Amino acid sequence: MNEHLSDGTSGAELARNHQLPKRQVNRWLQQYHLNGIETLKRCKTRRKFSAEFKWYVINYYQTHDESLAEVAGKYNVLACQISVWRKTLIRDGYSSLEPHPKGRSTKTKRSKKQIRQLEKQSEIERLRSEIAQKNQEFYDTKLENDILKNQ
Repeated sequence: MNEHLSDGTSGAELARNHQLPKRQVNRWLQQYHLNGIETLKRCKTRRKFSAEFKWYVINYYQTHDESLAEVAGKYNVLACQISVWRKTLIRDGYSSLEPHPKGRSTKTKRSKKQIRQLEKQSEIERLRSEIAQKNQEFYDTKLENDILKNQ
């Protein structure tokens, strides 16, 4: 980038001098001119885009007479990403643009102590329901006996 800025070296010359694909060098130059040096730095975290932002970029691409690469450079996203967003919007609707968790959900491991405690709780619940059932049976038989005595 410094060569281009100081000497005015073209993208083709830079590509030839550094043995890089001309298309890639031109893409870097375009990104630099549109959004500055920050766009060329690597991000350490994954960027997350809101559904509104995705829809806005897709809408801009469809309503303006600019190529996918130009729109991608303007909004600092990959052209293929805009294409994927557009296809999912057409196929599944606006709700498909909402961010969703990536990867497999983690399975929480329980310690032996937690397992024993859960078993005790379930045993206590079972015994409580059994006592309640026995109390109900006792009440019913007592009620029947009282009815029979009064007759």
